[in-house]
Amino acid sequence: MLIAVVGKSNTGKTTFFSAATLVDAEISNRIFTTIEPNRGVSYVRVDCVCKKLGVACNAKNSKCVNNVRFIPIKMIDIAGLVPGAHEGKGLGNQFLSNIMEADALIHVVDISGATDSDGNPVEPGSFDPINDIKFLPEEINYWILGILKKNWEHICNHIKATKEKLDDAIYKQLSGLKIDPEDIKEAIKKTGFSAIADDEKMLEFIDVLLKKSKPIVIAANKIDLKASEKNIKKITEQGFDVTPCCAEAELTLRKAEQKGLIKYSPGGTRFETISDDMDDKQKQALEFLRSKIINKYGSTGVQKIINKTVFDVLDYIAVYPVTNINRLTDKMGNVLPDVYLIPKDTNLKNFAGIIHSDMKEKFIGGLKKEGDKAIKIGAEYKLQNNDIVEILKKK
Repeated sequence: MLIAVVGKSNTGKTTFFSAATLVDAEISNRIFTTIEPNRGVSYVRVDCVCKKLGVACNAKNSKCVNNVRFIPIKMIDIAGLVPGAHEGKGLGNQFLSNIMEADALIHVVDISGATDSDGNPVEPGSFDPINDIKFLPEEINYWILGILKKNWEHICNHIKATKEKLDDAIYKQLSGLKIDPEDIKEAIKKTGFSAIADDEKMLEFIDVLLKKSKPIVIAANKIDLKASEKNIKKITEQGFDVTPCCAEAELTLRKAEQKGLIKYSPGGTRFETISDDMDDKQKQALEFLRSKIINKYGSTGVQKIINKTVFDVLDYIAVYPVTNINRLTDKMGNVLPDVYLIPKDTNLKNFAGIIHSDMKEKFIGGLKKEGDKAIKIGAEYKLQNNDIVEILKKK
């Protein structure tokens, strides 16, 4: 799974990425500070099943801290976007090509209205962030339109001559963009798209396709600045789903925790000062974050957005495979060592293949932890969130 952090320059995009990954990416108010994509590892945060079961786990492919499991995901910070990117303006072609790697996009928007359409700093409240929310999908849609229209007449003639299915032809044309062929079929059916479609019908098809294939989560950043609360209310009333956040606050708290100044867990609803080795400026900054961000909004919002992207938008679940269902261990005796993020409704046999291809080939069934018992489950069993399962295979 790869999540892309996208947006204009100066919206706090790279700060969000750094807060989520602790990768030391360059942060400044210069246009196009990010040129080559920054890559790192972030985490989704879930309550570990060890708490409910009353056991101490030995996490291996993830981290468990105070019964909270942090599961790694890949994240990429992409160069800032400007209007006209689909025409090659700014770093448009590179930007749009890079986002196609991702499974979902976190669009960081300066919700305070302190950044104009080109990414230049302006007076807070002087720019309407609704423009940013609308222009990102428009730029992507028009870029895909250009790709789809390239050789379109030839494609249509080929379809007539060979009777090739429309969805197969489109999939070939969009190859390399990490778009699921099933999403193409669904978008064709939903929009009534055909080989004789005009630009308007093509854009309708592309919009439906990308909402499924490259869903966007809006991170309403800079909630610490003037006009943010008013803009969030206005944009929400217009039907847009935005999640408030302050990336700078999250980055500050995570760095303070690293230095041993505070006790803080990413996504936490509070933090505790544990060191007196701070000057007045640092103390005042932390108190500001506590009163104006944490106490007001419940958290900095960064972790909430990451979790929302993975679990609510991409619809993934967490599943714990073990070798011994009764002891909840792997072959080495580690308790609940691994947890996998998988698409909802993945069946048991396919999950076995995700763990290792050999497990799918030798698959014969499985066991699931249910209360104090282990019940038998078959190949077509649809896995549920927090399932603990043992895969049974031929010797």
